[in-house]
Amino acid sequence: MRKILVLFAHPKYEHSEVNQAMIRSISELENVEIRDLYELYPDFNISIQQEQEALIQADVVIWHHPIYWYSCPPLLKQWIDLVLEFGWAYGPGGVYLKGKYLLNAITSGGSDLAYSKEGRNQHPIVDFLLPFEQTGKLCLMNYLAPFHVSGTFKITDSELEDQAKAYREFVLELRDSEQIDRPIRTNPLLK
Repeated sequence: MRKILVLFAHPKYEHSEVNQAMIRSISELENVEIRDLYELYPDFNISIQQEQEALIQADVVIWHHPIYWYSCPPLLKQWIDLVLEFGWAYGPGGVYLKGKYLLNAITSGGSDLAYSKEGRNQHPIVDFLLPFEQTGKLCLMNYLAPFHVSGTFKITDSELEDQAKAYREFVLELRDSEQIDRPIRTNPLLK
């Protein structure tokens, strides 16, 4: 059984029914740790040592966040900037994340159509996640295809229930399956 670390970042969590449902669906799962970054660090004063210790224990790291201006909320970006240190996460001696799995679990107000070549954003959602993928590669991690709940502004109660259940099943599969086979690309730097 793999250890899953969910790094959750939503500055307006109390207003997001979708993210609340998703987090509730996995909150009591064994071997799944959820770290709510906005609850832990409301002052943005991130404990690098605590976060690195959590990462060391994990087999799979999930950056769970809404899409904010085609990226992540600012606290998650600061977390990435501070916690993934040179000489620890990448560069000479930076091997502590080598071989771990990484992915984004994201929500967007825009629909799947909006995140397509034909849609108003003119790109699929995975194009906007390339900086996260490259960060994982730099840290010698295997980046997996994202879990995406789209159209959150118009989601129905039954769709929300289905998406929360799908997220739970997705996390259970990451935790329990013998082989993880959802990579976008396996890191070519891994030997």
